[in-house]
Amino acid sequence: MIPTLTPGGAERVFSFLSQNLDPKHFQSQLLVMGKENESSYHIDKVPVTYLNRDRVLHAIPSIINFIRVHKPDIVLSSVGHLNLVAGFLSQIFKRTRFIIRPTNIQADTKKRWWETKCVSWVDTVICQSQDMSKNFGKVYNIPPNKIKVIENPITNNDPIRSNDHIDKANNLITVGRLNKIKGHARIIMLLSKLQRNFHYTIIGDGPEREALFELIKKLGMEDKITHIPFTNKVNEYLEKNDLFLQGSYSEGFPNAVLESCFMGTPVLAFDVPGGTKEIIEHQVNGFLVNSEDEYFKSLNSEKIWSRKRIRSSVLAKFSSSVIIKKYEDLLLT
Repeated sequence: MIPTLTPGGAERVFSFLSQNLDPKHFQSQLLVMGKENESSYHIDKVPVTYLNRDRVLHAIPSIINFIRVHKPDIVLSSVGHLNLVAGFLSQIFKRTRFIIRPTNIQADTKKRWWETKCVSWVDTVICQSQDMSKNFGKVYNIPPNKIKVIENPITNNDPIRSNDHIDKANNLITVGRLNKIKGHARIIMLLSKLQRNFHYTIIGDGPEREALFELIKKLGMEDKITHIPFTNKVNEYLEKNDLFLQGSYSEGFPNAVLESCFMGTPVLAFDVPGGTKEIIEHQVNGFLVNSEDEYFKSLNSEKIWSRKRIRSSVLAKFSSSVIIKKYEDLLLT
């Protein structure tokens, strides 16, 4: 179960997971609370049911009816309120195993009693990083044996067509939703201090769009920045650029960072709570820094990178076959 199939990390993982579990052991269906015309993912290997609801709350009767009719052995849900609904439904459908998958570090550590109760009722919680596991367990008082860490998979097989070596970081890119926690504003402020030629591409949209472009105009950086609200060719843009900039204050598991490394483009990121540090190896596939001063120094680094080596650094740990097996092992347990 997932709220929508609009562009996002959880949506990408669920669309991929539902279609790639071993059909010898699993008969998957995807239940989407939102509308089909909002879907950004092509799904043709498994049945998809759209409930056409604008809010998860309004979808609850339909979810209950769907589970009664189809009688699933396992229900796997992701994202916010839908995970709470899954916990509630676990008390109605006692023979069904409910597994939830949160997507972010919980900044709000004060949860209402009923939220904690709903989470406590589920059978298993899947977290994408060790930091998320510790955070979620502490916030919801979940014992470690109910939490399983499964990272997000690399879901594309695109070849690297560019030259292997990167010796200049003139073309910079960030991919992600435009909200405060992603830290676009501090990246822009740091770039405004650069005394060299560069071009910065921002892919993504969100509530901070207007504020960010007011900042860009104030700093006189309009000619140095290109904004692309949405594209199906993210990997092409990643490969065309020399350095991925991550400004986040916290992350669950940064899919765009993983995809950048897979396309051989190094990443400059802050060492923040979440899965970033589980992807980025300092000086191997990027820079992992602790301050804005270190970030700025890294922007001026003349390090020479190998795209093939960067791809290799993530392929062994996060390939689709590795992650799918972790899910299958959990679901078959």
